[in-house]
Amino acid sequence: MTRRPRSRASSDPPLSATALGVDERDILRLDQQLCFALHAAARAYDGVYRRLLADTGLTYPQYLVMLVLWERGETPVKTLGEFLRLDSGTLSPLLKRMESAGLVLRERSAQDERSVRVRLTSDGRALKHRARTTPLRAVRATGLTVDELIDLRTRLNRLTTALSGSADEARDGDLDTPLPNR
Repeated sequence: MTRRPRSRASSDPPLSATALGVDERDILRLDQQLCFALHAAARAYDGVYRRLLADTGLTYPQYLVMLVLWERGETPVKTLGEFLRLDSGTLSPLLKRMESAGLVLRERSAQDERSVRVRLTSDGRALKHRARTTPLRAVRATGLTVDELIDLRTRLNRLTTALSGSADEARDGDLDTPLPNR
């Protein structure tokens, strides 16, 4: 899918360090990088989940797989990868470890042998009960209010959507597109 370039109003300034509230000399400082702030926050939150999930025996990526399967039931591997934004090279070994642990079963579709479906075992279904408090405990660890959490999730989802569609723009170096004023 090709994205159309965003039109820029003539009164909008081009994107610059100054427009971002950063002195040009400081644009490459680590503490000025959005990418690093997101990376550090994700690592910190992963650490919280690592501690919270210890009693379930799940890793954070395995927990995400389980969330999808608890919600949707039997799911094709391809669909699971789309939900989790994981490629098959990452997802296949993860599912293999989960199958060895007795949490899921992988089965080729009788209708299309290229398609592999994943379903929970009884142990995988039972684990849902032990994990039920994990999301609320993780949210509590943030120290944010409910309104702040909802706003943050909304903004992060919007950011993910924008970034997922803008890889070509980033590669092409479109620096003249202004930031939206929202």
